[in-house]
Amino acid sequence: MATSKAAVLTAFNAPLESRDLPLPDKLEPGAALVRTEMAGICGTDVHLWKGQLPITLPVIMGHETVGRIAQLGDGLERDWTGQPLKLGDRVTWNSAISCGQCFYCAEKKQPTRCPQRRAYGIGYRCDQPPHLLGGYAEFHYLRPRTTIFKLPDDLPTESVIGAGCGLLTAIHGIERTGIAWHDNVVVQGAGPVGIAALACAKSAGVAQVIVIGGPKHRLEMAKRFGADHVINIDDVREPKARLEAVRQLTGGYGADVVLECVGIPNAVVEGMELCRDGGKYLVLGHYCDAGPVMWNPHVITRKQLQVFGSWSSEPRHLKQALEFLRANRQAFPFHEMVSHRFTLDRANEALAMTANWQAAKSVFVPA
Repeated sequence: MATSKAAVLTAFNAPLESRDLPLPDKLEPGAALVRTEMAGICGTDVHLWKGQLPITLPVIMGHETVGRIAQLGDGLERDWTGQPLKLGDRVTWNSAISCGQCFYCAEKKQPTRCPQRRAYGIGYRCDQPPHLLGGYAEFHYLRPRTTIFKLPDDLPTESVIGAGCGLLTAIHGIERTGIAWHDNVVVQGAGPVGIAALACAKSAGVAQVIVIGGPKHRLEMAKRFGADHVINIDDVREPKARLEAVRQLTGGYGADVVLECVGIPNAVVEGMELCRDGGKYLVLGHYCDAGPVMWNPHVITRKQLQVFGSWSSEPRHLKQALEFLRANRQAFPFHEMVSHRFTLDRANEALAMTANWQAAKSVFVPA
């Protein structure tokens, strides 16, 4: 093969285009070429498609990918954990590479804020070599210094992609926020990030998790993952009614911790009120800019809230996520999140299904 088929974002709010892009003649030292086995469609991809993050086009989207090694560049012999790599190994990888040397990487230990950090499926143009830098393609090029993880045989691809970047994002956010044993927790949103946050909270031994979201099929999945209560926004339409429902379930006080996993600005206004006085609020779902909202900062002082933000994840969070998936497959069946499979020539159908909340998790299977 001399080329790889890819679904390419060439303009915002426009259909993805099918293109044949050249495979590399030679790999850089430390690089790899991977044949895509499965790629997830993330809610962030919908935001990118709508132009809610300033990226340069054209781009091959897709930052949740599992594939098999087709070529290894000189010097790339082991994954991030030290396991040997060989052709045919099934691998996944962190979507972004930070420089490791700047003020945020080296001094402040905040590598997700590295100014040089760029993410696969988001930050690389596909009209420039090595072209294949996103998951919506038959092949994926992994640049040198990519943090690659060899997958064990007992961890299905569907589990890794079903969890996607949502699990890494949730682990990072909850790590920053903190959840205590026996806390009352509210999760705003029942999409992949919300389901992942639910799983993380349940594994921490909280008293209960209340999931607010929709549609119904997503809330059914939340129950499958152990949600103690669900509040359907299609049935309980007013924020005041949802606040009253949460208070009734928490002794009249509100939640100790509220995790925003929606990406809709109005959810932040509502979510802060769902906290008890002295509680914690985490904004986790706003990777892209979905716009401003009217909000009164007096809420923070009146309720004496701790408010946190979290952006993406680090390599160690992917390691933790893979270990979590192996240890908790029965309790938290992320493989069941994969509800719809598409070939690359159905890319626009797949993206629309995710945008309309019709799927738990849509994925591409290129072959």
